[in-house]
Amino acid sequence: MPDFNDIVDIVSGVIAQWTPRVLGSLALLISGWMIAGHMKRLAREALSASAIDDILVPFLAGMIHVTIIVLVAIAAVGVLGVNTASFVAVLGAAGLAVALAFQDTFSNFAAGVMLLTFRPFDVGNYVDVGGTAGTVQEVGIFTCLLTTSDNIQIRVPNSKIFGQTIVNYSVSDTRRIDLSIGVGYDDDLGTAIRTCLDVLAADPRVLEDPEAIVAVNELGDSAVQLVVRPWVKRTDYGSTRWDLIRALKENLEAAGCTLPYPQRDVHLHQVS
Repeated sequence: MPDFNDIVDIVSGVIAQWTPRVLGSLALLISGWMIAGHMKRLAREALSASAIDDILVPFLAGMIHVTIIVLVAIAAVGVLGVNTASFVAVLGAAGLAVALAFQDTFSNFAAGVMLLTFRPFDVGNYVDVGGTAGTVQEVGIFTCLLTTSDNIQIRVPNSKIFGQTIVNYSVSDTRRIDLSIGVGYDDDLGTAIRTCLDVLAADPRVLEDPEAIVAVNELGDSAVQLVVRPWVKRTDYGSTRWDLIRALKENLEAAGCTLPYPQRDVHLHQVS
């Protein structure tokens, strides 16, 4: 049985053998992590200054960052004395288990590649994706960054975007405003339609081409429903819509038209 001195010699030998390797591996990991972050920033700056589309910049920079980290990790294992070829083989054998454990992550990555390939939207577009509406800030490896109209940042997984309906409001320069205005059955429809057309003509944001439409759409239970459909520039959509709703109400009432609301008459019968 080895005595205490033998045990001390064995432990000292192990420490003397492994300490430089462990410290070297840790130093390589820390420095590699810092270098990867620095290279990611440099890549973003270089790609942003190049002719590459803005939507590709965060994706390519993220790929460079991940690649450097993986290479540094393999090198750190090699410093410990592990055969890197065997390590890569083991890593490949464990790929299936990793893929199953991170299937959502790989799904987001694959969806990100598809988004960059088919380009349903670009940075700066206002879109509705995965039930979230906002302006696209970047398309990342796994998520897309959106900013809502009230300046809230939301990250949406790429798989939730590519597998769902994508509504892009920024494709065309013009948009149509669809309004439904109800007038009373006793009102003069000609007066109501002319009043709506005058309101549209008085607003300089309403485009002459395509021509605005004002027509009778439905004979409802409580009112005759008119459709008011002017065209405006995409950037004027929200403000014009709000102003037209107010102007139509005020001008229709000034023209003698009524804006009825649903009513119900209840008749009570006494039963003897």
